[in-house]
Amino acid sequence: MRYEEVELGDDLPEAHPDVSLDRIKLFADAAGMFNMKRFTDHEYARGEGFAGAIVPGIMSQGLLASMIHGWAPGARIKKLDTVFRTPVLVDSTPTCSGAVTDTDDDARTVEIDLTLVNEDGSTGVLGTAIVEMD
Repeated sequence: MRYEEVELGDDLPEAHPDVSLDRIKLFADAAGMFNMKRFTDHEYARGEGFAGAIVPGIMSQGLLASMIHGWAPGARIKKLDTVFRTPVLVDSTPTCSGAVTDTDDDARTVEIDLTLVNEDGSTGVLGTAIVEMD
């Protein structure tokens, strides 16, 4: 994907990331997360008031970034800003989506509105990315 191919309003292909317990454990371990139980133990997370183990926020951001790179592998994410609205549950089937909302011809950047939606339809994460393209 090159900058010239992008049009205002383009939708990025949806992504359905793997947020299985095994994947979360791998991520938490690789990230050196010390208090992993709310992310890797459903019963512990329920004891903290969640419906089950939750996907770490930084992993949610990574999932959105991965969707962007799936759409435009050579792109450089200059900024990724997110708001966490509701927990994304481990072992669920969330959907990542995005839409191009602005372009800057001089900087060759696109602004993308991002959403990570839970399987129940609630919005887990909202965000915006500024992406520089060739």
